[in-house]
Amino acid sequence: MSNPDELLVALSATVESERSNQMSLTVVVGGAVITGRLAPEAVWRERVAEVLKDSDRLGPFSDVFASGSRGDRPARDAAPTHLHFHLARILQGTLGIPETGGMYRVAIKDVSAWTVGDLIHFDG
Repeated sequence: MSNPDELLVALSATVESERSNQMSLTVVVGGAVITGRLAPEAVWRERVAEVLKDSDRLGPFSDVFASGSRGDRPARDAAPTHLHFHLARILQGTLGIPETGGMYRVAIKDVSAWTVGDLIHFDG
C-alpha cells in the first residue's frame, strides 16, 4: 500500500499502547502470507534480543534489539510504521514456517491485504 491503511495503523497503535497484545492478524506482503499475533515493538525487540543473546554466533547482535537501544524507533506518539509479529508463521501451502512460530517485522506500507485472525490449516 502506498498509503498505509488507516485501520491497520490504528490496530497497530492499539497494540503499541500496550492495551492489548492478543490481536491475531494475517497479512499479505509481497505475495507472502504471514499470520500470527501482534506485539508491541518494545516487547518484540526484547524477545529477539533474548534469542540472539543465547546464540554463540549471533550474540553480538542482541544489543541492536535490546530495549535500551532507541535506534530508529519513532517517538511514542508517532503513528506506527511496522507490525511486530510473534508466534507467527509464513504460510506455504499446507505448511506454516516455522512450525513453532517466529518473530517478524513487516512495514505497514508494504501490506497489500489483511484480515483479523490467525489462519490455521488443518486436514478435514
